[in-house]
Amino acid sequence: MCGIVGIVGNQNVAGQLYDGLTVLQHRGQDAAGIATADGTRLRVHKDNGLVRDVFNPKAMSILEGRVGIAHCRYPTAGSEGMDEAQPFYVNSPYGIALAHNGNLINTDALRQDVFAEDRRNINTDSDSEVLLNVFAHELDMQRTLSPEAAIRAVAGVHRRVKGGYAVVSVVLGLGLVAFRDPNGIRPLVLGKRVHNDGSDEYIIASESAALDILGFTRVRDVLPGEAIVITARGELFSEICAEPQQHAPCIFEYVYFARPDSMIDNVSVHKARMRMGVKLGEKILRLRPDHDIDTIIPIPDTSRDAALEISNVLNVKYREGFIKNRYVGRTFIMPGQGERVKSVRRKLNPINLEFRNRVVLLVDDSIVRGTTSQQIVQMARDAGARKVYLASAAPPVRHPNIYGIDMPAVDELVANGRSIEEIEKFLGCDWLIYQDLEDLQAAVREGNPGLTEFDSSCFDGKYITGIEPGYFERIEQMRSDEAKRKRRVS
Repeated sequence: MCGIVGIVGNQNVAGQLYDGLTVLQHRGQDAAGIATADGTRLRVHKDNGLVRDVFNPKAMSILEGRVGIAHCRYPTAGSEGMDEAQPFYVNSPYGIALAHNGNLINTDALRQDVFAEDRRNINTDSDSEVLLNVFAHELDMQRTLSPEAAIRAVAGVHRRVKGGYAVVSVVLGLGLVAFRDPNGIRPLVLGKRVHNDGSDEYIIASESAALDILGFTRVRDVLPGEAIVITARGELFSEICAEPQQHAPCIFEYVYFARPDSMIDNVSVHKARMRMGVKLGEKILRLRPDHDIDTIIPIPDTSRDAALEISNVLNVKYREGFIKNRYVGRTFIMPGQGERVKSVRRKLNPINLEFRNRVVLLVDDSIVRGTTSQQIVQMARDAGARKVYLASAAPPVRHPNIYGIDMPAVDELVANGRSIEEIEKFLGCDWLIYQDLEDLQAAVREGNPGLTEFDSSCFDGKYITGIEPGYFERIEQMRSDEAKRKRRVS
């Protein structure tokens, strides 16, 4: 998962792109980069690390231009080195920089086509570089540079590319080009503000929270299969240029990844998580109307909304039982199980008074690998809890996610091949309860009844784009924790 931002402004945009990235830092902590366009020159600065570490005053002073894009990354495809930090750049045609959130599922075939047919070389293992070269080739085939030509080029990308993707790019001599996959799996939102001189300025970002901090008004979500071109003069052109597909946004954005203060596809993430808690509380009452729960405790931060609503439904007191170290990154997106395991104790410290002699219900947004949950359950016991129950606001994660979330190796998923009772035993809790998939989908859909489908593939194994034979075997070899460990060692 990654965060992307693109801005067309009336003055240098590098500082605004930096601020936008800090709001999206939760989406990727591996690397960050900014590219700006100033006349006929593209300037790029990127490196491994957090946004605050990658950029200093000297780097920011170089990034001149009123059009720019930015990216923060955590690795799903490719490796974790600096050479795969984004944005990527090609000088033909015109000069293009591109940043991408998501994952392509036909990268191998595209890589071959780009080399053999398009006569372009790919230097990294990143699918984002492949995507950039496909777009560059399609734009070159237009033999002209205009908003209409860029939209036709994006149409060519949609015809060739499969997967989940949201893209922002800078094309020298034109401006900002952004597009979203035909199923709308990965999020992308458009915002606008009026400059002091009356001119229009635009932003396109992964989440609406980035718009808020910069004073942009959210206009709408970028539509599935839509291309948006914003010229350097602030003129906006848009067109849906892909064959109609079922709109199926990633439901895991609402469960975990997105900030609660964001709107995605006209759904408040905060309200969706509250409704998840209501649904889960109602399920607990159905299963155990005479439960003995003394306290509801969230596992910070993304489970707070759900936990508070469970507390209201059950009429059981809500308490903060864990203090979070804000200087440790999100364990889910750390590059390797060893790092995740070491980080849990550094990240959370229990308040013993909230656990001592109580039956506690811990609430988490989801349970993926299970090792983090296992440690947190033990921490609750060590803090004096009589019983430890664990509730997940999401269903069991039993399948790989192939559209940009780092959970691809099936044997790393605690729910794969295990019954609920077996997972309960593995985690060491006295009772484990999961959200039902139908309830999760209903909790999100209530915010926007027009969303009839979701990418829930990590829960139900249904992949909206279809899967080629052998695909899962290939990505498991590439993306398992063991494979990542070997790449870091080498």
